[in-house]
Parts: sequence; C-alpha cells; structure tokens
Amino acid sequence: MITTPFAMDIVRGAAELETTPRGVRPHRLPAWVRDQFPDPQLLSREIQPSGVRIVFRTAAARIELRSHSTRTAFAGADRARGSIDSYVDGAFWARDELGGGDATVVDLLAGSTTQLSGAAHTTVVDRMPARDKLVELWLPHNESLELLSLESDGPLAPNPDHPPVWMHHGSSISHGSNATAPSEIWPAVAARRGGVDLLNLGFGGSALVDPFMARVMRDTPADVISVKLGINVVNFDAMRLRAFVPAVHGFLDTIRDGHPTTPLVLVSPIFCGIHEHTAGPGAIDPSSLGTDQVRFLAKGVPGDEAEGRLTLSVIRRELRSLASRRAADPNLYFLEGTDLYGEADAESLPLADALHPGPEAHRLIGSRFADYAFAPGGPFA
Repeated sequence: MITTPFAMDIVRGAAELETTPRGVRPHRLPAWVRDQFPDPQLLSREIQPSGVRIVFRTAAARIELRSHSTRTAFAGADRARGSIDSYVDGAFWARDELGGGDATVVDLLAGSTTQLSGAAHTTVVDRMPARDKLVELWLPHNESLELLSLESDGPLAPNPDHPPVWMHHGSSISHGSNATAPSEIWPAVAARRGGVDLLNLGFGGSALVDPFMARVMRDTPADVISVKLGINVVNFDAMRLRAFVPAVHGFLDTIRDGHPTTPLVLVSPIFCGIHEHTAGPGAIDPSSLGTDQVRFLAKGVPGDEAEGRLTLSVIRRELRSLASRRAADPNLYFLEGTDLYGEADAESLPLADALHPGPEAHRLIGSRFADYAFAPGGPFA
C-alpha cells in the first residue's frame, strides 16, 4: 500500500491543518481567530470539518483512511454518529459510520460529564474501477477528526481542476445540525448541484455578525459568497435593533474590502416558529430533558419587538430594507430565507427540536438554494 501525506492540496474546505501527536487536524478557522477569540462554543464547532473533503485523482481500487474522532454525546438521547461519505466521479459511492474515538458524555439532568476514550477508526473505500477517476471523501460535519493515515493500492494525486469556490457563512443550520451525513447538509447539497468547491463557514451557535468572521471572509479567496444571518442573534438575545443593522452593514463592508465585485448573497433566516414573533434568548425546554428528542423554546415575551428586541420577522424586514439601501452594489443580492424553508414547509417537514431542520429539509433547502443561485440568470450562474 502507498501512503499519501495529508496536505492542503488534497484537503479542500479547510483553513489550515494542525499537526497533532496522532496526525493532523483540519481547522475551518485560522489560528489567529482561535487565539484572538478562544470561545469554547466556536472552538468546538470550527474543528468539526463540516464541508471539508479529501479530494484526489487516482486509478487505485482500494483506499484506507485512518482517523480518530472526538465528539459530544448526551445521556439518554440517541444521536447519530458522524460518517465519511465517498464519491467517485461525482456520484455517491459509500457511507461509513465512524466507530470508536473519544467522547464527552453530558448528562443534562444530572449536570455531569463523563469522558470516554476509544480506538481509531479505519474507513475502507474499495471495489472502485481501476481507471483514473476523481475521489472525494466528505469528512463528518458533527464530530471533530484527526487524520492519521491515507493508504491506497495505487498513487494518489491532487486534482488539477479547481472549480469555482463558494464561501458560505451561517449558523448551526448551515453547519449541518440534524442532517444525517456530511454530504447531505444543505450547503453540500447545493454545492454539488452548482458544481462548486464548498468552503463552509457555518458554525453552530456562532453566526453573530462577528467582525473577525468578516475579516476571515475578506481575506479568503472566493468566486461567490453568501452570508446567512439572524437566528443566532435572536436565540442568544445578542443585540437590539439599533446595534444589529449597522453591524450587518459593517460586516458586508469588510467583506467588500477584499471582494469588491464578487457576487454576494445575503440570506435572511428560514422559518422557525418559536422565534418568529418571540425574542430570545433561546433555551432547552426542560420538559424534554431525558427524552429521545430535546427541544428548544424562546424565553422572550411576545411584544418585546416594540422595545427593539429582535425576532426573526423583524430581522427579515430589516435585512430586506438594508439590502435595498445598498442598491448601488450591483453584485449584492438578497434571498428571503422563507423561500428556502417557510411556514408551509414546517407543516410537512417540522423542526423536530423546534430549531433545526431534519434530513429531508436539508435536502429541500439545498435544492432550492441551488435553483436560485446557480440557475441560468442566478447570482452564481
């Protein structure tokens, strides 16, 4: 077997690779961000390689990827493990659910945590045609991963083709929460439809109009860009209306400093019943603790909008108005999030935890975004 080292020429969708005692760890944010703002929530999400792929050309028939995962689990709640999805020449080939790895088990009822240690995992992709082909290994969106070794029965080479890069920033929904597999989070669905190279800056609980995130996007090469803002600002009760609007203007201005004419789509929040007219903060519904389905609720009071507190309906209105006031930018587009997932969709494909779309809804959102953005005449066409 031939061993191929991990390097940025075959690891797509990562900001950098950190050398660890075991191997290498993909990071989706650069070290300067992690040093400047070591927020536990952000750090725990940026090391989950959502949208990151190992991409190469090869005539090999068999590939073995060894990895070691780290995850958070919740006692009493059965959550699917992460997986690695393989694609051959753009077609789905196989899905491998991770085993072993380390886990922090959180007991929400007892308020305790337990640390578990496990072994490394080997993903085998075999019986592939013995001809030159493009192979993509989508890494898990919901567990962090150290890459230990990549072996094959034939040489692997970086893909010389470089599709256009789509850089997207959003919340846990863009990160892939409640999707079943890494290639089925909605940005991945849309990226495959659009034939673009995904750079996913969706971070659970961390789409808070942060200036450092705008600087990352400013300084990162991209051919098309989208920004989906709103839900985290509401469920953290992070801003009032007076602060939110100029913060978004500043966020877009910073991106434009590095990408003055790049097509940029501003996306408002999808439908979420608990926060449509009720401000945050959001919280776990205590009655759902200990059940198979933890649910969220809004702790604000209906009517708080009059005091400048933010709800999703207010944020959509303000983002729509903001986009219209930036009409001098011919490459800025506005997409209403409810066109991707609206109230009627919540009836047929409900948010099981009252906050995050499930697997079918991820596929629906991804397909609708692709139909909007990548279709002839669309902003990313």
